[in-house]
Amino acid sequence: MEKKSLWQFGTREVVYAAIGAALYGVFSWVTNFLALPAAGNIALRPAVAIPMFFGIAFGPIVGFLSGAVGNILGDFLSGWGFYWAWDLGNGLMGLIPGLMAAGIVSYKARGTLIKAEIFVLIGAAVGILVPSLLEIPISGIDMNTAIVGYFIPAALSNMVNGLILVPILLVAYDAVVSRSGR
Repeated sequence: MEKKSLWQFGTREVVYAAIGAALYGVFSWVTNFLALPAAGNIALRPAVAIPMFFGIAFGPIVGFLSGAVGNILGDFLSGWGFYWAWDLGNGLMGLIPGLMAAGIVSYKARGTLIKAEIFVLIGAAVGILVPSLLEIPISGIDMNTAIVGYFIPAALSNMVNGLILVPILLVAYDAVVSRSGR
């Protein structure tokens, strides 16, 4: 498997971003009714693994667009409004794991999987911290509500989903790539 340019964004990446956004949007919509207890408008979303995986597999721009556009689509399908701060945060959850994309030689290598887990944790933390803190000036909430009501439940849920599902997706993707001879 050849190394790729980290910031490459051509026709293939546009297609991958569209596929990632569509998958994330639809699978988010499917689980958006699963509200986390004692959390403000936060749903359990196993689908967060999709922009994380797309970022790692196809680069940070694809990961960002998969997360941001996918979140817009999922919220639209759910009948929720447009929340740019949360769309930005979901984009960051795909972009940050995508920062490791250029150095991948094998998706199933132990080192790649460990590195992916670290980037997933950072991506989930930053991707939820940014919109949680932006809710302070946007919605007028206090710091405690931002951290306890939004950040902690959403970040923990996204971390667990990412830690479990992203390695599974990477190993499966590695098998597909290996069979196709790329």
